[in-house]
Amino acid sequence: MIERYAREEMSNIWSAASRFRIWFEIESHACDALAEQGVIPKSAAINIRLKGDVEFDVARIEEIEREVKHDVIAFLTHLAEHIGDDSRFVHQGMTSSDVLDTCLSVQLSRASDLLLEGVDRVLAALKKRAFEHKTTVCIGRSHAIHAEPTTFGLKLAQAFAEFERGRERLVAARKEIAVCAISGAVGTFANISPKVEAHVAKALGLEVEPVSTQIIPRDRHAAFFCALGVLASSIERLATEIRHLQRTEVLEVEEFFSVGQKGSSAMPHKRNPILTENLTGLARLIRSSVTPALENVALWHERDISHSSVERGICPDATIHLDFALHRLAGVIEKLVVYPENMQANLDKLGGLHNSQRVLLALTQKGLSRETSYSLVQKNAMATWRGEGDFLDNLLNDDAVCKALNEEELRSMFDIEYHLSQVDHIFERVFG
Repeated sequence: MIERYAREEMSNIWSAASRFRIWFEIESHACDALAEQGVIPKSAAINIRLKGDVEFDVARIEEIEREVKHDVIAFLTHLAEHIGDDSRFVHQGMTSSDVLDTCLSVQLSRASDLLLEGVDRVLAALKKRAFEHKTTVCIGRSHAIHAEPTTFGLKLAQAFAEFERGRERLVAARKEIAVCAISGAVGTFANISPKVEAHVAKALGLEVEPVSTQIIPRDRHAAFFCALGVLASSIERLATEIRHLQRTEVLEVEEFFSVGQKGSSAMPHKRNPILTENLTGLARLIRSSVTPALENVALWHERDISHSSVERGICPDATIHLDFALHRLAGVIEKLVVYPENMQANLDKLGGLHNSQRVLLALTQKGLSRETSYSLVQKNAMATWRGEGDFLDNLLNDDAVCKALNEEELRSMFDIEYHLSQVDHIFERVFG
């Protein structure tokens, strides 16, 4: 985790202090359930809750771990220093994975909630700006080349729909990852009742894992990180669009440039798309967690720990980076500077060529073959492309075209409103 790209609320979920607090909650809830079953004295469960509910000394736990070479044992040893004799009832019938995997489920669930807040902020920003620019006309591009007109609002509506799908995937991924496993060695419940698992799961807001085999199956985690990876790609898609539109030769939009901000150490005139470039890089980092998560699915027999070292890295890193990226993207959209006049200037740059398809279709409706129609339109379009007159003028000077379409008909095909006729319909489909 890089502090530069981290928000405190998300980082705290992955802190050692937070981890040990969740471990204690798992152990304490398990003791409550064991006490209800008569496996341990109720007074012991009460004592464990009261004396164990402390601010754990992270440095002390790390000191013990350096000796015992086991993180859960180090924690339990430190917990015993607070609880005393009743500590012998802690971790009854449990194994380390019961604590580690259930804790990870809690952390990923909490992380998901923060990520959903970030997605919601992005969605709100996109919706507001989409309606603001619903009819702000700009040129659409395919292969980065002028195609036909669209609106900037439609660009943002597309992004809104994509992030809504990403939100749905994240909600599903959160549900899939929010499971508890308290099943003991190799997951057989030989030394602990499934009722303990059910109690702990309810207390922590989790569902039970049907078959844990000592660990929670990692296909759940793989699906979770895939959902994060897709969200990261959606962030990059929108960031890349903004970067292209901010190019000097285009300059249809621009990241907000604050008073006192500097763009270059060498060139005082520079105003660079640094935030969206940063988002592109963060997306790469987030997606880098997907392949290791997929490779964690194939573990040996009932369990091994080859996944453990991977998850110590990708779980905090991917969630922290995505959380930061979502809020950074929302800020970019909220403050994005839009230049409708530049959009219009770019639209006009090719002398009306964006109407070529409409003329092509009109010629076919007049009885010309598609091949003949295409050749006539392309001939005049290429002349305009070379700078030899506006497209409409060239068409009006072409006898073959004018034989099929009169001047009034040709001029009517250069009405921009034609391209906007279905904008309301699309917005209705996206926003309801």
